[in-house]
Amino acid sequence: MNKIVFATNNANKLREAAEILAPLGIEVISQREAGADCEPEENGVTFAENAIIKAKAVYDIVNIPVFADDSGLCVDALEGRPGVYSARYAPKGQECAKLIEEMKNIPDNKRTASFQCVIAYIDEKSSFTVSGSCCGSIGYEEKGTNGFGYDPVFVVGDKTMAEMTAEEKNELSHRGAALRALCEKLKG
Repeated sequence: MNKIVFATNNANKLREAAEILAPLGIEVISQREAGADCEPEENGVTFAENAIIKAKAVYDIVNIPVFADDSGLCVDALEGRPGVYSARYAPKGQECAKLIEEMKNIPDNKRTASFQCVIAYIDEKSSFTVSGSCCGSIGYEEKGTNGFGYDPVFVVGDKTMAEMTAEEKNELSHRGAALRALCEKLKG
């Protein structure tokens, strides 16, 4: 396999995947580049269900190896919210502000959270899922400009994900962990 379709058009996700899969000599292309102009309805109740929905929809169009991810932020003090609804938790660009507001009265020791990611893979012979997670906490304000989504408020160690370099983030992130698990399965 020398080409794989990532069922996304998100440039940030594509960059992360291309960097992590590069050692395998696999070119990662977006679904748009592959000719799959679709927006499957993510109506699953788990990250795995949504990843499978997206991967299958794109695979049915392109018929070459495809992977899709679904990921989100699970905040312990919010009983796992926003979770599978992370992308729809607030209007685009307002996710961090809403989360900070919801967490304003939560003490330091109760601000734990994790990013979760499930990747679904489909080709002509097989399908499987892999997952990755990253544990941290929710900060009190947005910091950093290198990330997207909830990265500016998700703290690992003494930095938010948005304060990290791409290399640091790929090493620690939930998507990076899931992509490395995908690499291992593809090598297999």
